[in-house]
Amino acid sequence: MKKNESKYKLVVNHVIEGIQKGTLKKGDWIPSINSFRKDYHLSRDTVFAGLSELKSRGIIDSTPGVGYYVSSTKVPANRNIFLLFNELNEFKEDLYNSFIASIDKKDTVDLYFHNYNRKVFETLIHDAMGKYTTYVIMSGKFSGLNKLLQQIPGQVFLLDHFHPELTGKYASVAQNFEKDTYEALNFGLALIQKYQRIFMVQSQEKEPYERYIGLEKFCEEQQMEHHLLDIIRDEAIHQGDLFIVVNDRDLVQLLKRAEKQQFVPGRDFGIISYNDTPLKEILAGGITTLSTDFKKMGQTMAALIQKNQLETIENPWELTIRKSL
Repeated sequence: MKKNESKYKLVVNHVIEGIQKGTLKKGDWIPSINSFRKDYHLSRDTVFAGLSELKSRGIIDSTPGVGYYVSSTKVPANRNIFLLFNELNEFKEDLYNSFIASIDKKDTVDLYFHNYNRKVFETLIHDAMGKYTTYVIMSGKFSGLNKLLQQIPGQVFLLDHFHPELTGKYASVAQNFEKDTYEALNFGLALIQKYQRIFMVQSQEKEPYERYIGLEKFCEEQQMEHHLLDIIRDEAIHQGDLFIVVNDRDLVQLLKRAEKQQFVPGRDFGIISYNDTPLKEILAGGITTLSTDFKKMGQTMAALIQKNQLETIENPWELTIRKSL
């Protein structure tokens, strides 16, 4: 898309979003050319380009000397979607494929990654402004986003990690990391009670701290010792330790450490791994997993975009109990 095309889409998107939200109805006058120029800092020619597209699509018409009005509210569902992920892994691939399979066939999607780099994250969003009708953003741990998100001229949806300060401002489909962890541990309480210490192992830079808050709450209620680690270090595992592991590399390191000590998961110590995979069904006799349903997340986000309603939807979790617990 050329630069001047991205700018005139601001006018097109303004009218289409007004129709979709119900703030513009058939017969309503749309803003004047001067209003569009002032609000979006556009040239007169760029505003005319946007109005011409709307008129050619049969969405608006004009009365000479008066202005432009909505002539039809039947807007074809052809969204141009900006989709921003934090990273690509097999779980996000499941999410993406599910989302693509669930959106309207006329919609188009451009996928980007910020890889947990705040500067890249903000640059991608700034560069995308005005080029898309719909923005689906996976921010991860980045906070203080409201000022940036408010500048986006289009529908904004948040995905996977939702920050409480944005409640009521943006629609989202996300994990509730604190609640999910707390509820899952209570679900497995009968097996967890045999352990003396619980270690949560996750990257402080990338992973949500809310998981550990959920663990803290659980351990305070059960009077259990708990610790937070960045990585699995080359230290001895003790009888009665339970490890909650986010990264699969840490899971492998933990199993290597256990093999050296001739420890068996589920007998000498315990493992809960985030995000289920077919390999974890058979690895070490079966690894217990705590997962969100990424396929469901993609389907729910697609449905939320279709409805265009301001909702905060929590994606469901599942604790799959195997021998490692």
